Order: sequence, then C-alpha cells, then structure tokens
Amino acid sequence: MKMSRLSLTYLLSILFAVTISAQNVVEEREAGRALVPFSVGERLTYDVRFGPLRVGTGAMRVEGIESIRGIEAWHTVFSVKGGTFFYKVDDKFESWFDTRSLASLRHIQDIDEGKRERTRTYEIFPERGVYVENDEAPMPTVKDPLDDGSFLYFIRTVPFSVGQTYEFGRYFRPDRNPVKIRVLRKERIEVPGGTFNTIVIQPIIKTRGIFSEKGRAEIWLSDDDKRIMVQMKSTLSFGSLNLYLRSYQAGSGSQTKGQ
Repeated sequence: MKMSRLSLTYLLSILFAVTISAQNVVEEREAGRALVPFSVGERLTYDVRFGPLRVGTGAMRVEGIESIRGIEAWHTVFSVKGGTFFYKVDDKFESWFDTRSLASLRHIQDIDEGKRERTRTYEIFPERGVYVENDEAPMPTVKDPLDDGSFLYFIRTVPFSVGQTYEFGRYFRPDRNPVKIRVLRKERIEVPGGTFNTIVIQPIIKTRGIFSEKGRAEIWLSDDDKRIMVQMKSTLSFGSLNLYLRSYQAGSGSQTKGQ
C-alpha cells in the first residue's frame, strides 16, 4: 500500500496545527508568559496505522524554552517515522513561538517520504508583518501569526462547546485562512494508552487534503484541562490513516536556553 504525499504531509502539518486543549492550565504564569496547559518535557507517543496495518510511530514533545532573535520562545517537535514495504516516511516538524503572545517566530519542516526529500525553513517576523521561506523574498503574513505547530498549542488554550464552529484567521500563510474547527460530540474511547473521555472535533482548512471541506477527518481530544490528542481518524480515497495515543508524559517544568 502506498501512502500518498497528500495523505501524510497534510495530515502531519494540519494535525500539528489543530490538536486541542482547554483554557484551564497545568503550568503557573511565569515572567509574563501566556497561561498554557503544557510545559517543558511534555511528550505524547502514537501508533500510526494505515488501514489495519501498524506502519510506524509518532511523537509530540515540548523540547524547551529558547531565545529566537532575543525573544523567549517555546520549542516544540512533531515527528513520524515508519511506512510500508513500498513507502517509507521519516518526517519532523519543529516550531518556535513567543511564550507571551504564542505568535510564531520560526518553523521547520523536514520531510522524507518515499523518494521525496524536502526541508523548508520559515522565519516569521510578527513585528514586520512578513515571513521568509528558505532564502526567498519576504511574503506578507497576518497579525499574531501561527504556524502548524504553534497553532496546535494556541488552540490548546481555547475552550470548546459541542455544536459550535470556530474560525481562526491567524495562520501565517494568509491564503489558508480561516482555519475552521467544528465541535461534533463527546465520546468515551479506549486506545493503547488507556480509556479517555473525549471531545471530538473536525478541522477544516483550505486544502485538497484530508482536512478539506469534503474531508471526513476527526480528532478525539481528552475532555479535561490538558486537551491532549488521544486519537485521529481520516478517510481517504485509498484507505484510512489513523493515530492512536500510546503514552503521555506530563511536563516537569520550564527551562530556558539561549540561542
């Protein structure tokens, strides 16, 4: 079976952009930082399945707090590794975003899928209203921009109500806005990592991928203060691509590194 570029790349980037948690927090406010439900050391691991086949593992983690152009920033990483006999994947998505505004400052996509390898580095300048992809000319961005990773953690601070649809116009590439999130239902589910009460959402973005208007992707989030992603299921033209939480490790606190 062959995982298409649309399936995994869009899954990872937008999945990294829309996993959710609540506004109640785990970490105390420090040095003017935004109040958030995560801290340094938080780590989630996933089984990745393509249809009935277990094809790899995924991980999300908060690496630390670093300085980007003199601004204190969260550093987060999402990675997926595995594949079938015919198609291998080794992808990593990194984000750095302001600990106060959660606005994105840097985003790196390191994609290795089959015979396709690509690295994209985005330097994002909220104060100038532009972003730069690799060494190309600056492009306009939105106010308080968010990349795929920082959108993920920003959304974790937003409360959701079943039956509502939420729109966000902060994605750093203006033509992809607004990102919509439909809150579908609550459900109790079991995954390798345990049994969870969850809230189920459907993310929608302007793309031809699994999160398009015609897509049927759903994400199960823990219905508690953390709002961690417990499960994701997507239906594609050639099968389903699903993630299931295997383990969760809460963060142990903050640490600051200069860069």
